[in-house]
Amino acid sequence: MVDGRRRVVMPLPDNDFDTTEAAVSWKAFVQSGCEVTFATEYGRVAACDQRLLSSGWLHPLPAQEEAVVAYDEMIQTAAFSSPITYRAIEADDFDAIHLSGGHAKGMRQYLDSTVLQRKVVDFVRADKLVGAVCHGVLVPARAIDPATGKSVLDGRRVTTLTKPLEKWAFRTTVLRVGCRYRTYWKYTETEVRAAVGTTGAMLRGETVESPFIVEDGRFLTGRYPLDVALYAETFVRMLADAHHQDA
Repeated sequence: MVDGRRRVVMPLPDNDFDTTEAAVSWKAFVQSGCEVTFATEYGRVAACDQRLLSSGWLHPLPAQEEAVVAYDEMIQTAAFSSPITYRAIEADDFDAIHLSGGHAKGMRQYLDSTVLQRKVVDFVRADKLVGAVCHGVLVPARAIDPATGKSVLDGRRVTTLTKPLEKWAFRTTVLRVGCRYRTYWKYTETEVRAAVGTTGAMLRGETVESPFIVEDGRFLTGRYPLDVALYAETFVRMLADAHHQDA
């Protein structure tokens, strides 16, 4: 960018995005000097999954205090209050795109958006940084490049919410919140494995307790909120590296 600033676009659904994967990432981006633009399908102001903001029987697996504090800061910014639309996202206007996850049904608006999927293809073609965490990896998985007829993840090494983790979250919470932790009946890992194809790899990491991310060219992926601090730090570093290479 001519003014030297690094610009990141963060698409979100109207409701139900993961607090940590959005807000903790956002805070790391802005603290590093990035300018973050938010986007929603119709330009409405978004809201995270409200069950993640507090604990209790009907609020299983809540966000940590750090994430809630970051979320409160994020939603008070002018940028968050004035999102652009998915259609208005232009790869030439940004250096990177960050795709947060989330599990509740409101996420389908974002994960199913063919408009957003086409925008991701544009970022890949422009060799821009594409980062995604958890269910957010489904967006590039579903982004089909017309030139190849395949997902932009074809042949890539990636990670996402793993099948064991998704099964555990569902079993742990189903008696309290029903199917809230199963966004689709097909497991996220299953769909991502199909997208990377026979020449790619879907990596789970050695343990669920240790942060794990996968970097492949200008793609960066993480599994779930525990990975976000490392993911965001790496995203910032990759963005700076790309900026220096392109200068």
